Amino acid sequence: MIKYLLKIFLFFTCSCFFSQKTDSIKIRKIYDYNLTSGNCYKNLRSLCKDVGHRLSGSNSAQKAVEWANLIMNKTDLDTVYLQQITVPHWVRGATESVIWEDEKGKAHQLNCSALGGSVGTNGTIKGNVIEINNWNQLESFGEKNITGKIVFFNRPMNPTYISTGMAYGNCVDQRHNGASRAVEYGALAVLVRSMTLKFDKNPHTGSMSYLDSNKRIPAAAISTVDAHNLSQALKNNNVKSLSLQLSCKQLPDTVSYNVIGEIKGSEFPSEIILVGGHLDSWDIGEGAHDDGAGVVQSLQVLETFKRMNISPKRTLRCVMYMNEENGNRGGIHYANNVKKKGEKHLFALESDRGGFTPRGFSIDGTKLQLDYLKTFKKLFEPYQLHLFSKGYSGVDIGPLKNGELCLVGLVPDSQRYFDFHHSKEDVFENVHKRELELGAAAITSIVYLTDKYGLPSSRKLKK
Repeated sequence: MIKYLLKIFLFFTCSCFFSQKTDSIKIRKIYDYNLTSGNCYKNLRSLCKDVGHRLSGSNSAQKAVEWANLIMNKTDLDTVYLQQITVPHWVRGATESVIWEDEKGKAHQLNCSALGGSVGTNGTIKGNVIEINNWNQLESFGEKNITGKIVFFNRPMNPTYISTGMAYGNCVDQRHNGASRAVEYGALAVLVRSMTLKFDKNPHTGSMSYLDSNKRIPAAAISTVDAHNLSQALKNNNVKSLSLQLSCKQLPDTVSYNVIGEIKGSEFPSEIILVGGHLDSWDIGEGAHDDGAGVVQSLQVLETFKRMNISPKRTLRCVMYMNEENGNRGGIHYANNVKKKGEKHLFALESDRGGFTPRGFSIDGTKLQLDYLKTFKKLFEPYQLHLFSKGYSGVDIGPLKNGELCLVGLVPDSQRYFDFHHSKEDVFENVHKRELELGAAAITSIVYLTDKYGLPSSRKLKK
């Protein structure tokens, strides 16, 4: 068995090695096309300015579906179709207000944003505030000290993590689970420090969840500047009370769609290479980095193949998923449909980390697949991509994981992503054209190589 595995690996490695010169020329042409003639930046402008924000269930989300269907058909893909799904329909409402009163009676207005999925306040909720910096502290304060109060979760993203994604991952649980945890101790409502390292007055929204067995209490994010000021006032015993008003509410689920386009493979049409991102966004800002950049980069892959007259051996499929932000129903439904139809996916790549300068790829596959993709690394060195490492791929393609399919996430530079993420600052003007195009070229290049050479899979190795 070991000898067989070695033969398979050597076959792929040698095939790649003998074509290095040819491949380097082709990748250079792919980059040249994307940096001079590609349409992803123009498409992103249209998505952001003609459609705007695209929260699942909203009229603008439906407009985005129509936009995606039109833009795919204009790209002259072989097949374009809609995949119907049921999505949640949460609306923010017109009222969002957080005000704390100091001991002298002066009111301090905070910059706030209701968390996605939160219930409204049904009027005004007023109470004392208790600051919580970690889960152990929540437990140690206990019901006696928390009942009837507003819990303020103030655990910042750790600035010592070089990867801001890691910093986000290590504190986002307070946003997602804060309300369901705090209500167990009798809290009236929850405030959460925004998930960003930037010190400013922009609140960042995001998803949160309730446990079915729990009472549901309102939850809102406040900006990092406001979180700092409120924390200092609490330390100085200068917070008399805090008032919260939110008019958000959950409406019945509604119908939406994943939008899918394909180029049929010439030799192995039943083998699918998927590229994608999520079409939906939060309802503040324009969803430019999250994830307008990902969907236009993914479509650009198929456009580049078409315009450069590259005939793929395998079927290339672009999926613009709906409802990643507050449910991932698009990704789950797509994966269930793949299983039901018995489709064979060879490779799935997701772009959902912003339109910044690409650094490489995060690979969730077998060791053999990881080692094989690393043989492409030298081809990407002229374009300053160096990360080919084991890691997380993406929310939307995650449900496809089956132990055989190779899942990959594009890894851009992460330092500025959470400056914009889930905030009103996530707009088209904050996406750099060249960086966006470099990301599209990187994705196209690795798809080109994967299509040309295929990938080792555990299914093949078991034969």
